[in-house]
Amino acid sequence: MNSQEYIEVAIRIAPFSEENAEIVTAEICGLPFESFTMEDPYLKCYIQKELYNAQELKVVMSGLEGMGFDVEFSANLMPAVNWNAVWESEFTPIIVDRKCTIKASFHQGLKKTRFNITIDPKMAFGTGHHQTTYMMCRALLENEEQVRGKVVMDMGCGTAILAILAAKMKAERVYGIDIDAVAAISAYDNARLNRVGNRIETYCGDASLLQRNSYDVFLANINRNILIQDMQTYAHSLRKGGLLFVSGFYVEDMPMIIGTASAAGLEYVSHDSIDNWCCIKFSK
Repeated sequence: MNSQEYIEVAIRIAPFSEENAEIVTAEICGLPFESFTMEDPYLKCYIQKELYNAQELKVVMSGLEGMGFDVEFSANLMPAVNWNAVWESEFTPIIVDRKCTIKASFHQGLKKTRFNITIDPKMAFGTGHHQTTYMMCRALLENEEQVRGKVVMDMGCGTAILAILAAKMKAERVYGIDIDAVAAISAYDNARLNRVGNRIETYCGDASLLQRNSYDVFLANINRNILIQDMQTYAHSLRKGGLLFVSGFYVEDMPMIIGTASAAGLEYVSHDSIDNWCCIKFSK
């Protein structure tokens, strides 16, 4: 049983925006928080009760002074929750174009597809946007020749679904980066669970880590504002002839994303959409 008492820290951000919330997350990600959610005007952060230190948090957040927005926080004890049970109740298997199955270890008796991925997160506050995950997986599957034998980056890797799929598709090397330390650790563990850990490296951090290498295929399933903010960095780290796949935004955001990518030297190739969520393919 994975039953544990957690503290919910609600950080009020004024004025609130996704960009400001991302800045706050980056500032406090060195503390042992396990998950973050945005609920305007709050960034809500979750940490095990025995690991919470209000004074330590206050010191770290003092680094946000002069950033152009104000923050204040409150902390409340949450009831003990069996997060494994929450995960099991919320997560259903995803089957992408009858070629790839994404499941948890407790899913038994599923029909095998060509690529089978097992994901066991450390903690669940929802299971993410299946539409964007589905489209990014489909994009990889449709570009298998460009993935095989290549170097792949999964930016904002989360539980490493895309990184694992790329490795199973015979990418030579796969890297994953996530700003959430628990996600980065979960990605590392999931890579090994799927027996591709020898070809996947995961790191906790942001786009500044991209300068360490260059990539043939770049995957970024994040959100519109981060994509726009970091597009130039993505493009710079992409090798000539490489492919960039982005998702995590709505169809109406396409012109903004395409314009930013074009300014960074990338060429629009095609796009996909499900339930108004969008995925775009670019080339360099």
